[in-house]
Amino acid sequence: MADKGRVLLVDDEEIILDVSREVLRFLGYDAAFAREGGAAIELYAQEKKAGRPFDLVIIDLTIPEGMGGEETIQKLLQFDPEVKAVVSSGYTNDPVMQDFASYGFSGRLTKPYRINEMKTLLESMINRK
Repeated sequence: MADKGRVLLVDDEEIILDVSREVLRFLGYDAAFAREGGAAIELYAQEKKAGRPFDLVIIDLTIPEGMGGEETIQKLLQFDPEVKAVVSSGYTNDPVMQDFASYGFSGRLTKPYRINEMKTLLESMINRK
């Protein structure tokens, strides 16, 4: 059923990864996961070089034990200036969440995730050229 697109979700919280895995599968997306930005960049590059690029990357803004969203998006943009990435956080007042585009993100997703918001965001981002 996973034919709507490929999503890479970057988050350090196991519960977020587990719930997102089920939601993305339910919505019909092929999903991969990384616990921090460094691993996400490696996976993104590996899949792009193999001809299986991700359509969208969702990156947690704050990852205490690794590379967070702000640094990760800069490195992804260096590798692929066309990357579509969404910043994710529960800290809605953070400057990156408020002005995501100036940091290189294509959108934002507020935690906790709501299925309808995630569905709308995924459809608009993946279908956008």
